[in-house]
Amino acid sequence: MRETGEARGMRIRIQGDGDEQALTDLQGWLNRDPQARRLSVVTISRPGATMSTLHALDIVFEHGLDIANFAVAYASWRVAKAGAAIHGARNLTYGGTTVDIGHLDHAQLADLLRRLESESTDTGTPLS
Repeated sequence: MRETGEARGMRIRIQGDGDEQALTDLQGWLNRDPQARRLSVVTISRPGATMSTLHALDIVFEHGLDIANFAVAYASWRVAKAGAAIHGARNLTYGGTTVDIGHLDHAQLADLLRRLESESTDTGTPLS
């Protein structure tokens, strides 16, 4: 998985929701997925009492195919972890919009991401 500070394209943020382990697990899942590991994923940390804690993952989609690859990988991760006590990594933030995506299947998630991207393009809002 490549990490970058500045990338072009659509940038979303997956919030930790207080569950750092969920973000770590999701990042590992994306890194192991043959299609999703091509995504640009940047970890966002906040200073904690003794050390920094993982707060969010910023993911950049440079191509339309990236949206589909992420949607399939994310939905597969949620299904695989359905029995686990993972409560975080459910909230997706894009611009001023935050959506709970934990219940969406891959097709619904891809559709949501494409609609968000389309709305930003239509209104002239930057994609990152």
